[in-house]
Amino acid sequence: MHEHITHKELAAFAVAKVNIDKTKAQSRREQVAHLRKRLESYIAEHPDYNLVKMRASGSVAKHTAIKSSSDTDIAAYVRASAVGGVTANETQLLNWLKDRCMEVYGNTKDASDFGISQHAVAITMHGTGLKIDVAPVLYEGEPDDRGYLVTRQGERVLTSVTLHLAFLNKRKALAGAEYKEFIRLVKAFIARAKLESAATGDELRFKSFLAELIVAHLYDNGWNGEPFAVKDYARAFEQFLGYIVHTGLKQPVKFGDYYKASDIPSSYDAVQVWDPVNPNNNVASSYSDYDRQRIVERCSQALDQVTWAGMAPSKTAAVEAWRTLFGPSFPGV
Repeated sequence: MHEHITHKELAAFAVAKVNIDKTKAQSRREQVAHLRKRLESYIAEHPDYNLVKMRASGSVAKHTAIKSSSDTDIAAYVRASAVGGVTANETQLLNWLKDRCMEVYGNTKDASDFGISQHAVAITMHGTGLKIDVAPVLYEGEPDDRGYLVTRQGERVLTSVTLHLAFLNKRKALAGAEYKEFIRLVKAFIARAKLESAATGDELRFKSFLAELIVAHLYDNGWNGEPFAVKDYARAFEQFLGYIVHTGLKQPVKFGDYYKASDIPSSYDAVQVWDPVNPNNNVASSYSDYDRQRIVERCSQALDQVTWAGMAPSKTAAVEAWRTLFGPSFPGV
């Protein structure tokens, strides 16, 4: 099976069209490190400063960013007591954080380089065009960089960017580099699916972190009695898509790295994929049953095409099938 489009072709496509160039990725990480160094120096000079620490977060820190992503994320740990506690007003919190970021940079950047984006302070780096989103984490001194993020729904959710990174890297260390590259390929598929659905005026809801956790679940548990085929991308796509289609995303996804499964509360949410750091946080809690059905439907269409590609009479036919997942740039080499 998968005679025409094999792991080799999909890996080559990832290198050519999906993965961020190593030099560019390193440049992004260096700019984040530079911002952190500035902050740490400022804190050392001002020990009572209420901006406590910064941690790289998001896909750049995880090494799962794809070429279509132009931003990077930083979690800024804010002493909660200084801004009105965990329930602090978000608008006031972001304005406070923007002022603190400007203090850290001093006169080395223009005021216009700092702005308020969705749930974060956006800092534009003119040298590279990179935009760094600094998201506040309300911090009360808990260990392991645990603090409260503000969600799009305005809720305060306890999380830890450090433990999330450790969760991912633990599996990558066991599986190899293919683990993160497969996640990037899945993200490329989701980005294409969202682009297509947005053209109809009804964009697909399928966030990257949700997909990342499904991959982790498959790596931990396998699918249909088989280990997750992380070193065979074509087969891994069949497993990833097959899991979503055959479970209908109706089975809870849970992890035991940092808490017991019994710590997870009962839930009637349409999709239940539980944060591996916080047993009270269903990362898909805002997804409706309609959202669930749309993900399943799109993955069903993709599964049909991947299955057909494995039996296609020619490489041309197999390529056309995979292009329904990745677009006309596939195979890209």
